[in-house]
Amino acid sequence: MRVARSLVLVALLPLFAACQLFDGERQSADHVGQTRMQGQLTAADGKLVFQPCNQPNRYVVNDIGATSILQQAASLADTQGQLFADVRGRVVAGSGGDGQLDLQTLYRVERSGKACDDPNFKQLTLRAAGHKPEWSVKVSGKGMVIDRAGQQPLAVPYVEEQLGDGRFNLSSEANNQRIELWVAPQRCTDSSGSIQHMSAELRIDGQVQRGCGYFGGARDD
Repeated sequence: MRVARSLVLVALLPLFAACQLFDGERQSADHVGQTRMQGQLTAADGKLVFQPCNQPNRYVVNDIGATSILQQAASLADTQGQLFADVRGRVVAGSGGDGQLDLQTLYRVERSGKACDDPNFKQLTLRAAGHKPEWSVKVSGKGMVIDRAGQQPLAVPYVEEQLGDGRFNLSSEANNQRIELWVAPQRCTDSSGSIQHMSAELRIDGQVQRGCGYFGGARDD
């Protein structure tokens, strides 16, 4: 059973959660030999160096996926020249534990000193957010939680529908509201400068708010 299969009812929470846990442990054929990692990016001698969270090893980034991470990092670098990155690739070990990271996928890159300590990342399948006004959606096997400026958090079950070309839609009609989150695999830059691998659009009773999104650690896409 695949979590992303069209019209999977999250209301069936015990069964759904069990299926999702199984699916999260199954690696996509496209990702064989690759690992998703989060860590810090720094520049050294015209190259990018990636250091995984809470690890001493450092890897020179080889952008085999043509993600343009070097250009993206250059546009975001702060005064310390350090960034947070969420990536997928294959590590080629070198002497002393260091080596090279053959980077295939860029999920996000942002200025952040706390992202390595995010306690929710591994439980989420998706996170989307936007600004002006502020909103965010956190999605997991238990449902989705919607936060909007000036309102109490709203937790609802959802139905996921695949739309082709990597696009999908999460929808709910709980609490007498029509809620939809539309997601597309399109590079997205928000007003803070964070670069994420998907665009997102939140629609609640016809009101539309746009933002960016990325897969959480519980989804192996």
